[in-house]
Amino acid sequence: MLLIFVTLLSICIKALIIYSVQIWHSNMPHNKIADRKGHQGWMKREGQHFLFPGGGTMFPDGAEQYIEKLSQYIPIKGGALRTALDMGCGVASFGGYLLAQNILAMSFAPRDSHKSQIQFALERGIPAFVAMLGTRRLPFPAFGFDLVHCSRCLIPFTAYNATYFLEVDRLLRPGGYLVISGPPVRWPKQEKEWSDLQAVAKTLCYEQITVDGNTAIWKKPAGDSCLPNQNEFGLELCDDSGDLSQAWYFKLKKCVSSTSSIKGDYAIGTIPKWPMRLTAAPLRSTLLKTGVDVYEADTKQWARRVAHYKNSLNIKLGTPSIRNIMDMNALYGGFAAALKSDPVWVMNVVPAQKPPTLDAIFDRGLIGVYHDWCEPFSTYPRTYDLIHVVSIESLIKDPASGKTRCNIVDLMVEIDRILRPEGTIVVRDAPEVIDKVARIAHSVRWKPTIYDKEPDSHNSEKILVLTKTFWKL
Repeated sequence: MLLIFVTLLSICIKALIIYSVQIWHSNMPHNKIADRKGHQGWMKREGQHFLFPGGGTMFPDGAEQYIEKLSQYIPIKGGALRTALDMGCGVASFGGYLLAQNILAMSFAPRDSHKSQIQFALERGIPAFVAMLGTRRLPFPAFGFDLVHCSRCLIPFTAYNATYFLEVDRLLRPGGYLVISGPPVRWPKQEKEWSDLQAVAKTLCYEQITVDGNTAIWKKPAGDSCLPNQNEFGLELCDDSGDLSQAWYFKLKKCVSSTSSIKGDYAIGTIPKWPMRLTAAPLRSTLLKTGVDVYEADTKQWARRVAHYKNSLNIKLGTPSIRNIMDMNALYGGFAAALKSDPVWVMNVVPAQKPPTLDAIFDRGLIGVYHDWCEPFSTYPRTYDLIHVVSIESLIKDPASGKTRCNIVDLMVEIDRILRPEGTIVVRDAPEVIDKVARIAHSVRWKPTIYDKEPDSHNSEKILVLTKTFWKL
């Protein structure tokens, strides 16, 4: 009997790690996607729930079968691939099913006629982000994703705006894979776009692995083995290669990002496989300015801190109560790395005004974004279960002058917006800051509890644990 219970518990935990296949309709009473996309397996309503069969526009038979097809051409299994970007993701079933293969996908889509598709993804417990590929870079580091997937995202890869492909190229790790499924791949009346797409890929020396029906797969070269000199698109290498990871309000450029401009072994095949890459010190030069010793000390420190959170502060990490987590000041992702055995995912946020360490976070197999905390975060209300922040006032100060750029009350109201009712906020800061935040907490109807730092900690921090109360007008 005990063995059966343990087996069932293991199955339940595994299911939680993957994602939820149903949510309460009353949490999100928006039927439009179910009505329009139900026949494609996106989602459907049954009684009090929305169900997610796992389908998509280009894989109505299910994401699991679609991923199995991709695995014939791409090393989906085995740990070589870990970080993925799913562009125009719908309700993110593709990213959800990738979790079963230990591939962590950042799924994004705009708020378009389908409205709340990203909210559905987050409600299911799948990493997702509201964004679109427009005139500015996406808020991710250069060469951070092992796999980029675009299913019927209708990006017009024409000679006029090959810039979109170049942004995908900036994000894709050398030796990584690009999958485009649906238009314009062998699509009626889009022969010109399909021809241009192939031409741009060839100009960038991408190896076409296969064209299987309406799905095309390319592999990015591992290095600058073929540079775009004379070509029909007029593509050249970017002159200012030092800004590759600048991605906050940075306009797209019609030039090719040079992999040789960044030192370190970070290509597919040279970067450690998952899960070894989680603890191996990333070799990108941007990280090593602080030294490997600092990185390793940070990793060990967060392992001790998270153990203290669980054992002494009654924070429900490792339980079904917490799934979507945000670290507002992630540095190297040490907090997220310490949660590797928990059924959670962490959005690691690196403030735009701080050193660009997000590439190190991606190198260790985690995901996140750049963001300026004096602006709203690009997500729907009530989409995170736990929010963690170290040095909260530093998020709103100019690092050069030390002057405050925005109001801490506004920042706390934004945290309240994105936190689920009865969710948890953990703040680590100096005692005077903790007292200040605790006083403000009552105004936004948070319940505060102040704790001393861990017994083996050598700094003067205190820890503030806040609970968002469940109230309504």
